[in-house]
Amino acid sequence: MNKRAIHHLWTLIRPVKTTYLLVAFLVCALVCLGAMRANNTGMVDRRNAVFVADEHNTDVEKALQELRLYVGQHMNTDLYNGKGVFPPIQLKYTYERLVQAEQDRVNNTNSKIYTDAQKHCEKADPNSILGRSRVPCIQAYIKSHSGQTVRPISDVLYKFDFVSPRWSPDLAGWSLVLSGLLLVLAALRFALGKLLPALTK
Repeated sequence: MNKRAIHHLWTLIRPVKTTYLLVAFLVCALVCLGAMRANNTGMVDRRNAVFVADEHNTDVEKALQELRLYVGQHMNTDLYNGKGVFPPIQLKYTYERLVQAEQDRVNNTNSKIYTDAQKHCEKADPNSILGRSRVPCIQAYIKSHSGQTVRPISDVLYKFDFVSPRWSPDLAGWSLVLSGLLLVLAALRFALGKLLPALTK
């Protein structure tokens, strides 16, 4: 590139002051920080909605879906809150309700087997007034009808973590890109302002 071309390039970029580029960079950086904070606040609101739905036994699936979609589409929405709980979303109350329901099912089934055993043995030995002779009969009936046991419920199905993207095409993402470009342009403008006048002499 000859001196005339360099001088022409300098003439084109000279009106764009480094100060203007730095001010524009600061504005974009502030917008980026605000948008990233808004993204995080949006995630926290949706995460809290999941916890409320879990505690009050409302539509947990819908709240989880909204959280998953939001986290997947916005940067700076990492679910981990630094409290040492991982995975960060644990449906504690939903899980406890399922465990209790299983316990109730087993209790009800076993209670029905015991009631059926009493009725069966009363018919088999109607002459026993005190019922002592029925005890072996009841035990044999319960054993033959195999009383129910509690089936373990894995808690893995009630723990979640969703991955936040490093960059997302939203206000936070685009303002981050623009901030980076403006910073590079400011550095180039500053460097060219120092180098080009010396080269064109």
